[in-house]
Amino acid sequence: MDWGTELWDQYDIIEKHTQSGLELVEKYVKFVKERTEIEQNYAKQLRNLSKKYNLKRSGKDEPDSRFSSYQSFLDVVNEMNDYAGQRELIAENLMMNICIDLTKYLQELKQERKMYLIEAKRAQQSLESTYKQLDSSKKRFEREWREAERTAQYAEKTDQDLNATKADVEKAKQQAHMRSHVAEECKNDYAAQLQKYNKEQSQFYFNEMPLIFNKLQDLDERRVRKLAQGYILFSDTERHVMPIIGKCLEGITKAGTNVNDRNDTMVVIEQNKSGFERPGDVEFEDYSQGINRTSSESSLGTPKGPMDILGRNRSKNFWLFSKKSKPTVTEDFTHLPPEQRRKRLQQKLEEICRELQKEVDQSEALGKMKDVYEKNPQMGDPASLASQISQTSQNMERLTGERVKYEAWLAEALGRGETLHYKSHTFNNNGAHDVLGPDGAHSDESIPDPSQAIYAEFDDDFEDEELTAPIGNCTAMYSFPGASEGTISMQEGEVLAVVEEDKGDGWTRVRRNDGDEGYIPTSYVSIDLK
Repeated sequence: MDWGTELWDQYDIIEKHTQSGLELVEKYVKFVKERTEIEQNYAKQLRNLSKKYNLKRSGKDEPDSRFSSYQSFLDVVNEMNDYAGQRELIAENLMMNICIDLTKYLQELKQERKMYLIEAKRAQQSLESTYKQLDSSKKRFEREWREAERTAQYAEKTDQDLNATKADVEKAKQQAHMRSHVAEECKNDYAAQLQKYNKEQSQFYFNEMPLIFNKLQDLDERRVRKLAQGYILFSDTERHVMPIIGKCLEGITKAGTNVNDRNDTMVVIEQNKSGFERPGDVEFEDYSQGINRTSSESSLGTPKGPMDILGRNRSKNFWLFSKKSKPTVTEDFTHLPPEQRRKRLQQKLEEICRELQKEVDQSEALGKMKDVYEKNPQMGDPASLASQISQTSQNMERLTGERVKYEAWLAEALGRGETLHYKSHTFNNNGAHDVLGPDGAHSDESIPDPSQAIYAEFDDDFEDEELTAPIGNCTAMYSFPGASEGTISMQEGEVLAVVEEDKGDGWTRVRRNDGDEGYIPTSYVSIDLK
């Protein structure tokens, strides 16, 4: 069954139905656009929420950063940021795959429908024009036939009139004959026009209009199929990111299971242990002894009466819940409890050693650079490095002095009268140093490799500047097209080098073995940093 056969006389209905179908597509496109805006606003609000609560992992300087509950909270916030990225991806795919595609297809359907309706109008106008010609020839035939009948009756009447001359009779007969001939021609013309109109009418109703109606039917069916695909895409777009959203939710669950209450308790103890002993029993103070003092005893110096003794002992009382005034911060951290003072001195000493190692590396680099200038004057003036070398030497002397000072304070805090010694080869090419603990054993603490020495370009081989060293590797869990500017495509299972970590925006910078670099969604890969 088709429209051309079953709906041959329902042109207005077909025109209205096809227009209604196109309006439905427009309505669906608007619906998806509004859903996209909701997703974008939702993702934006989640991004802002994550940014608001994403406290930086400041490490040692942040007291709460060592708590597992704190780190898990940051993991939850980061997973929520990744989740927001998936909502943005849903919005982007809805816009690209449905809104833009359907809008373009809708314009094509409108143009095609307009063309078919114009063809129908032309066929209708052609048939109407032929009908007008038929009606005109019919009326002419009617008019001429009546005129021929009238002239024939007049000729017969003239012939029977005894008073009419022969010339009048002949003239009337000729006039009747001429009118009869004209009427016959009009009759033939009318018959020809009628035959032509019937032929065009048959062509119109059995060929032209059914063909146009069937084209409109095909257009409408294609419109329905395309709309059905849009409905399916609406669901598939979100279903495709469900695995990644599931990963985000699994990450939040993992963050909860990673919380270790016992570990957090130990961290609280480690961070806040004072090292003081608990206060002992308060001794009995016998005021009667002061009354029985001999004059010889009291004459030896200023007598210490009962109130003096009481005031001295009261100052030693320790009240657990008393408010403590904020102590004045001192350079040697004596304002801190013993245990905390020792830790702060160790941290400060490590910082000084790291800075000193950097200055040593810089001094070596300047020395190499000076040698290069002396051997190759065209590359630079060795005298231009004098100020930098002098400044570096001053920094090294200052840091060395600070190191000795803090070593002495640390030895004092550890309860030793001797300063803390470092090996003679403390500062080596690796930038690491060995610390002898209070018991003379080697400490496990070591300083990580410092930043590359400046002026590295003046090495013996004069190598070109290298690419940024990767900080780890990542494995693609999902494929990514990388269609946007600045991104890079990847296939599931592909291993890439991580060049730059995610800075909170949901993107990680990576590099292929062939040197291509770009950004990929952090949630699409499993990252293993060095």
